[in-house]
Amino acid sequence: MAAPAAAAAEDDAAWKASRQLVLVITPDWNADHGVLRAYERRDGAWRATVAAQAVTVGRAGVAWGLGLNQPQSDGPQKHEGDGRAAAGVFRIGEAFGYAAKADTHLPYRALQATDYCMDVNGSPYYNRIVDAREVGEQAVAGSSEPMRRDIHLDGDPLYKVGFVIEHNAQARAGAGSCIFAHVWRSPTDATAGCTAMPEPAMRQLLAWLKPQDQPVFVLLPQQEYARLQASWHLPAPGSSP
Repeated sequence: MAAPAAAAAEDDAAWKASRQLVLVITPDWNADHGVLRAYERRDGAWRATVAAQAVTVGRAGVAWGLGLNQPQSDGPQKHEGDGRAAAGVFRIGEAFGYAAKADTHLPYRALQATDYCMDVNGSPYYNRIVDAREVGEQAVAGSSEPMRRDIHLDGDPLYKVGFVIEHNAQARAGAGSCIFAHVWRSPTDATAGCTAMPEPAMRQLLAWLKPQDQPVFVLLPQQEYARLQASWHLPAPGSSP
């Protein structure tokens, strides 16, 4: 077994090249809200780029997900349908939205009425956004995640604009799926496991994020942030504009 210092070094190595970081801190494991800050790494130091923004997270709080960091055993573990957001360090994937285009440097998916994110255990497409026209209607049967929520769910704005948080990229069955950053309905509406915010804040992030800067998304409860901030080389507490 690797020594703690070695494990921390391995963790840091997985995102050492990242020059953009989106950080969400929640009060504790069971909180359904938190604060988001965004940082750029300049001359080896993290510098805040936007003002702190209130966000909502999973209705049941947060739990350790499967991302870039070494597995953590101290705390709840993310699983399908638990209503918890994924804690840890994750790559930021493609952007998506209802419109044909968006102001972002990320790869952008203009969502169609036939797009679904597969949250069905055992599906060969588990934890992927797929188009029913390509994989077949039977392949998306059982999904509770139609991506065009405005069409399927009476004008729901949640996925009007957002991006993929690459939790469980290996698509381990039952470990949780379809984790996004997206628009919130209101400051008091928690999510099924995503991170939600006002539309202007979401659009500001999308315009700022650049794939060449290898951006990462970090979500931690306050106690874990205090424990891991130094060894994971995360921004220092209170480093906001």
